Amino acid sequence: MNNLFDSFNLAGMVLKNRIVMAPLTRARASRDVADERTALYYAQRATAGLIVSEGTSISREGRGYLFNPGIFTAEQIAGWRLATDSVHAVGGRIFAQLWHVGRVSHPSIQDDGKLPVSATSKQAMNAKAFGYDENGKPSPIDTPAPRPLSTDEVARVVEDFAQAAQNAIQAGFDGVEIHGANGYLFEQFMNPLVNDRTDCYSADTLANRLRFTLEVIDAVTARVGKERVGIRISPYGKLFDMPFYPEIDETYTELCREIGQRELAYVHIMNQSGYTRLDSALEPVAESGFYGLLRTLKSFLPHTALILAGGMTRERAEQMIADKIIDLVAFGAAFISNPDLVARLKNSWPLTPADPNTFYGGGAKGYVDYAPYSTQ
Repeated sequence: MNNLFDSFNLAGMVLKNRIVMAPLTRARASRDVADERTALYYAQRATAGLIVSEGTSISREGRGYLFNPGIFTAEQIAGWRLATDSVHAVGGRIFAQLWHVGRVSHPSIQDDGKLPVSATSKQAMNAKAFGYDENGKPSPIDTPAPRPLSTDEVARVVEDFAQAAQNAIQAGFDGVEIHGANGYLFEQFMNPLVNDRTDCYSADTLANRLRFTLEVIDAVTARVGKERVGIRISPYGKLFDMPFYPEIDETYTELCREIGQRELAYVHIMNQSGYTRLDSALEPVAESGFYGLLRTLKSFLPHTALILAGGMTRERAEQMIADKIIDLVAFGAAFISNPDLVARLKNSWPLTPADPNTFYGGGAKGYVDYAPYSTQ
């Protein structure tokens, strides 16, 4: 029986266990550059088999939130290099999550006050970016209707992802994760109730809706190698005004079929709700349907690992690995307040609860000051 704490071969890279630290936005980079605290934070958690970094913007255009380290300037590359060196020094592995928020942004954090760009002209209703308010103070702020990318501009964004992947490898990351989840740019292309385009990226066909995602995957793998590339998806996520649509299963099954043919390192699925499958009325039903979809997706990924995040426990993870539904398990919030989470899970030690008031922004408190478990 495969054990959660056994090593795992991820596309030729040996992980010391099957536990992944999920990407976690922490908003601690005052100049959008990873610094010494960033390095300490990740090094403290490097007993995970794999760390996936917080979302790192591929361009200024891709930003939706202040104080998150990017990966598009020389200073940002150098800042991340300190973090990756620190993780490697203690035997860890780390991938960079490449991020473009699309319409979930605001002119106050765009060049020259431009509108955010997207696949669509539709505004994300009741969504907030983190930008500057009318008084110039950092604040949650309503996202406006975006400007749809022209066909030629889509090609430029594809290149931005490829260059960001190259930058990440230069910064010392072991690989990259394309952030295709949580209502950001990729879902804005894939969701037919959001995508209102009329070009080759339109919602008219499934191939068109997947075109941007597959072009980015191909460009990134061509630049850094398929064994260094993963992707995160959230098939039933509703974040940032992403409505359910009848073709969800078909969309993600076809996407994973294409990914399986490309033999990426992994697909990282985020289960956002626990009630995720759709019935004919487009309402969520029992969680068991979600696991049926996982089995389907896994069948198309014979050489690609499947990671699951969202509400996981040691017991659930071990059972799903034993049942060959997933290969690796990702934990998010538990890693915030338990830098030694792997040891705590292995020894059944109690977990320290996290303080939600320190999740985003601030200094060392709630970031690098959580202590490892003591048996004294």
